[in-house]
Amino acid sequence: MDPKPWRERIAEEDQLLEQLNRLISESAARRAEALLEGVADLGTIADVARDRGTSWNAVSKAIKKYQRKKAPDTDATTTE
Repeated sequence: MDPKPWRERIAEEDQLLEQLNRLISESAARRAEALLEGVADLGTIADVARDRGTSWNAVSKAIKKYQRKKAPDTDATTTE
């Protein structure tokens, strides 16, 4: 049995990396939504961080990154 050609192996790994990156992005968004629910429940980012045993900076960064991705593009042109 001959091994797959290197180009084919690279293409398969590229597809796998794309899939994994998409899954990571989706997971990060769901986590940020849960963190936001935690802020609504506990009151502050610091309270959520204490509850989770992590830094408030990590919680804040995750939420901000999610909000930036979710925000509408303000530079988009309109057809009006």
